[in-house]
Amino acid sequence: MENKSTRSIVEKYGFRFTKSLGQNFLTDLRVVDDIIAGAEITKDDSVIEIGPGVGTLTRKLLEHAGKVTAIELDEELIPILTEELKEFDNFTLIHGDAVKLNLKEIAGGDRVKFVANLPYYVTTPIIAGILSSGMDFDSLTIMVQKEVAERMAAVPGTKDYGSLTILVRYYCDTKVVRNVPPSAFIPRPKIDSTVIRLDKLDKPRAEVEDEKLFFNIVRHSFNMRRKTLVNGLKSMGLSRDTIDEAMAECGIGSNVRGETLSVEEFARLSNAIGKRR
Repeated sequence: MENKSTRSIVEKYGFRFTKSLGQNFLTDLRVVDDIIAGAEITKDDSVIEIGPGVGTLTRKLLEHAGKVTAIELDEELIPILTEELKEFDNFTLIHGDAVKLNLKEIAGGDRVKFVANLPYYVTTPIIAGILSSGMDFDSLTIMVQKEVAERMAAVPGTKDYGSLTILVRYYCDTKVVRNVPPSAFIPRPKIDSTVIRLDKLDKPRAEVEDEKLFFNIVRHSFNMRRKTLVNGLKSMGLSRDTIDEAMAECGIGSNVRGETLSVEEFARLSNAIGKRR
């Protein structure tokens, strides 16, 4: 079932899609409804939507949430959204780049729910920015490339498991809401998409004494994923003695690869290395 209003709004304003912005607008109302249900939006919620497009999902969010703040980068869409959603008094529109904006300040002290249908090229920067911001958000329900969703929800030892998995799992629980075919968008993307929900934990999954060191270790461990963990850690400039002692303390074998370690094991290793620096 296609939402004709998406196409009609695009045609009404003569909107031209900008390829460099990765714009793909939802047309299938079933997907919109599943996003609303998957995010569990209620009138008690304050929602920040990133990338509203012409407002197909935004309208539904406004009908279900207490208030909605939408952030749109494309200045050509600002007058369209302003006109098409002018009937809602619980709507705030911000023209800007969500990667650069202070989302914590925009939330204004509310424990918000994020909803986003993002261009795929900014998916990781947006997620990383939100998770590392320190803001007290409730959940992030996001449309991403299917392969990216698989990386977020991966388990140790699989090909999809990597630094993005660790980042997401350190802060959140994950739940796949649904897969979305190319036919649900205009223009049609060349790949399948997935709606995934990240629920923020009350505290990080593992106790880490130095988060900067922790994520640095994770990054180096996966930069050379075909190499052993020892080689990944050596690329940080750590001495072999420091590496051997820390890994022995954590019960990690010298031939182990980083892709086999859980978040908790990376945390213990980080803490052990931190003591020896």
